[in-house]
Amino acid sequence: MEKNNHLLEKKRNFFGKNITVRQLLFILLILLCSSTYISPPFALFLGILTARTIGHPYLQFNHKITHYLLQISVVGLGFGMNVHTALQAGKSGFLFTVFSIFGVLTAGYIVGKILKINKEISFLISVGTAICGGSAIAAVSPVINAKEKQISVALGTIFILNSIALLLFPVIGHMLHLSQSQFGLWCAIAIQDTSSVVGAASKYGNEALQMATTVKLTRALWIIPIAFISSVIFKSKESKIKIPYFIGLFVVAIILNTYVPFFHKIGGSLVSLSKNGMTVTLFLIGAGLSRTVLASVGFKPILQGIILWILIAVPTVLIIFYL
Repeated sequence: MEKNNHLLEKKRNFFGKNITVRQLLFILLILLCSSTYISPPFALFLGILTARTIGHPYLQFNHKITHYLLQISVVGLGFGMNVHTALQAGKSGFLFTVFSIFGVLTAGYIVGKILKINKEISFLISVGTAICGGSAIAAVSPVINAKEKQISVALGTIFILNSIALLLFPVIGHMLHLSQSQFGLWCAIAIQDTSSVVGAASKYGNEALQMATTVKLTRALWIIPIAFISSVIFKSKESKIKIPYFIGLFVVAIILNTYVPFFHKIGGSLVSLSKNGMTVTLFLIGAGLSRTVLASVGFKPILQGIILWILIAVPTVLIIFYL
């Protein structure tokens, strides 16, 4: 094992740059994931496999890179939609969004109390499940003055469950014969993180992707009022609230694609690049799930996440299926 690690860390000269074998392999995997040959679920699996074998040579930059790459990719997906479709999708998911968000937050509080989970960790998992996964946790954590360890546990819980959802949801959707619009709506509400929502929906079909992305980003706007409520609950009025400005750029992209012919012409290329960017994001998320992150999570937070996930996923799919 030590011999293998030594070989991975041995530096080689490539194009005038001295980089380790580990770094070179990692860069090649990113390039592979940016191609059309790798699906989003497989990219996530490849990332997890990389974390368990060669490790992530740029782990200290992973959170920031995935944060920005996700936002850029989401904005790019807006160039594949039009205003009328987006408004219809947002209207379809509005009531589901309101009831599911407050239902999950209430259930999260009760489950956290029963399992005796740290208050901040329990709240972050609930917010991540209710709104938009890692983005919601990142936005709310400074508001409630969460510590780094608490944030890591909440993010680890959400990312582990999202890894499962990305693989599981398309299979269940096909088993239930859900239409693309039904599946897109279900994904947006029942899968926590935006990256996994887009990954699962894009595998199901383009109509599912449009529905899922629009509803999920409409849902993400709830970060703002929930963050304000959080500051009152945790009595942290001095903390700053991070507003998800990229959602506004997503809306601008939809408007440009609908009303400006130039953007409509290049929209297909921009969407294709954005899908590749999302696939790379999922690889990086998987590569960030190191042994340390997995070990820090623990059983109770995972159990809370699973309970909340079932409470939101099962009733939602039943309502969508039978109404």
